[in-house]
Amino acid sequence: MSSHHVPHTKTPTLVFDTSSRASRHVALMIESLIRQNNSAGQPTVLGLPTGSTPVGLYRELIRLHKENGLDFSRVVTFNLDEYFPMDPEDPQSYRRWMKETFFDHVNIKSQNVNIPDGTLTREQADDSCADYEQRIRRAGGIDLQILGIGRTGHIGFNEPGSTRQSRTRRVTLDPVTRRDAADDFFGEQNVPQQALTMGVGTILEARQIVIMAFGEHKAPIVERAVEGDVTDAIAASFLQQHPDTTFILDEAAAGDLTSRRRPWSIGPVEWTPALIRRAVIGLSLKVGKGLLKLSENDFREHELYELLREHGPAEALGRHVFDEQMATIHTQPAGLQPKTILVFSPHPDDDVISMGGTLIRLVEQGHKVFIAYMTSGNIAVFDHDAWRFIDFAAEFNRLFEIDKEHTECVKERVQDFLRRKKPGQLDSEDLLKIKAVIRQTEARAGALACGIPPEQLEFMDLRFYCTGKIAKAPIHPQDINDIRAVLERLRPAQIYVAGELSDPHGTHRTCAEAVFQVVRELRGSQQEFEVWLYRGAWEEWEPHEIERVVPLSPDDLERKKHAIFRHQSQKDRAMFPGSIDRREFWQRAEDRNRDTAKLYDRLGLPEFYALEGFVQWRPA
Repeated sequence: MSSHHVPHTKTPTLVFDTSSRASRHVALMIESLIRQNNSAGQPTVLGLPTGSTPVGLYRELIRLHKENGLDFSRVVTFNLDEYFPMDPEDPQSYRRWMKETFFDHVNIKSQNVNIPDGTLTREQADDSCADYEQRIRRAGGIDLQILGIGRTGHIGFNEPGSTRQSRTRRVTLDPVTRRDAADDFFGEQNVPQQALTMGVGTILEARQIVIMAFGEHKAPIVERAVEGDVTDAIAASFLQQHPDTTFILDEAAAGDLTSRRRPWSIGPVEWTPALIRRAVIGLSLKVGKGLLKLSENDFREHELYELLREHGPAEALGRHVFDEQMATIHTQPAGLQPKTILVFSPHPDDDVISMGGTLIRLVEQGHKVFIAYMTSGNIAVFDHDAWRFIDFAAEFNRLFEIDKEHTECVKERVQDFLRRKKPGQLDSEDLLKIKAVIRQTEARAGALACGIPPEQLEFMDLRFYCTGKIAKAPIHPQDINDIRAVLERLRPAQIYVAGELSDPHGTHRTCAEAVFQVVRELRGSQQEFEVWLYRGAWEEWEPHEIERVVPLSPDDLERKKHAIFRHQSQKDRAMFPGSIDRREFWQRAEDRNRDTAKLYDRLGLPEFYALEGFVQWRPA
């Protein structure tokens, strides 16, 4: 596995090139511990988390159980937390989540599973928390505690202000935490105000701790937790005081660490072309000078003397990076000769949000552009939109005398379900189909606004997404076959893939990894194509990362916005906007494209109205 320890952190930190490899590493740690204790006839006591971060870990442990015979019969588990109040059969219950995600797939004994009880009264819950502490002590303490980290730096539900000595207790959730959980509950108003959680003191008594963090959105809080001071404002910072804690990160979550942002400030570095570009662009933006205006003193005064000595003078460094950035500007993103282009869009609106201007440009320049919508996106449609849609369909069929009796039967069945539906309840099959049609018709309208006709659209409806839940299944083998079939049939010269891996529920990541797998498998065959990664809905490429930008005029950006507007079910208030950025998707797209252009202008490059940025993906 490709991994390395990170210098200049107050807690040992290990970085892997992908989250799946990081999860596999932690699974192997757990396997080793279980097998060692099993051979000695001793139990293994694990502290377990919930959420999106450990899903890959649990899937790998299930694989080790089924394929390698890993025996969980002696394992005792203590979960970190549970919402309060919470029925154990509620779709948002951590008890139910653990059963469906992990416990039901391994041979762990039910009496060995411990999860805080969200069904009790407040008085009973407080007594139950004290009993939870006693059960941990009776089990001999926790051998290995697995953690995730929240955006406020919380571990478990130990929100800002939690003390080093805190024990298992009932807590009031931070507003940020409730907003982060809003997607899982289909609205912040449905998120419980309180939770039951192990305390910081309880967690720190574990003999070994592993804390996992994946994705760009975790990078800022990871940096504060492992490089900042110990403070009760960030509960995860207390882990610096534990004798055997390791942070396990993917490359994205490690992005804000000093060893990534400014490695030259903590010791000698190998000045690779990528690192030179990062350093010089960062210096230009920091001192407020264009690349061609940087002076020797600018480098000396900002910890870049070694770069200046090895690759200077300043004028040569500025000119070199200026020329590199100039070469990223492409008004003909696919060249002069007509080509077949294939855009993979994880959801039915990612294409226009992230690269709508480039789609318009490609079509205008005579290229044949296909869009493959990888999932239906049906869980991201509000019920009131589905109600309106079925009402329209019924009126349409009545007006044109189309099977009115059957239409009314379906309408009544769907609307009756919606009348009785509880907050957070999973949609019926009828409702999922209706919501899928809404997203599909919006995708056709959005693509047409960019000049792409319906016959050049592929609706793949990949199986991993079809759970009806926010949590998704692993990528299905047939999904891989479907992606391969599209590539082999269309034989595109260029492929565009969502490289934005911080979407709230991992769909972008799963879709990208599936495409990358197929591209690797096809490497060396007759097919040769460029793979370009786009962003825009949740993150944007940093200027030193960008390898291609496509300039957009005011008219281009306006057309792109109108294509986004065609996705009416996602406008005004999207079901899953992501917790960090509350702007609408069209606002994010406009602001990020304009901001990228402003960054190029600040670097002393040609001034543009807006820019869409891309990074080329190359198989390892």
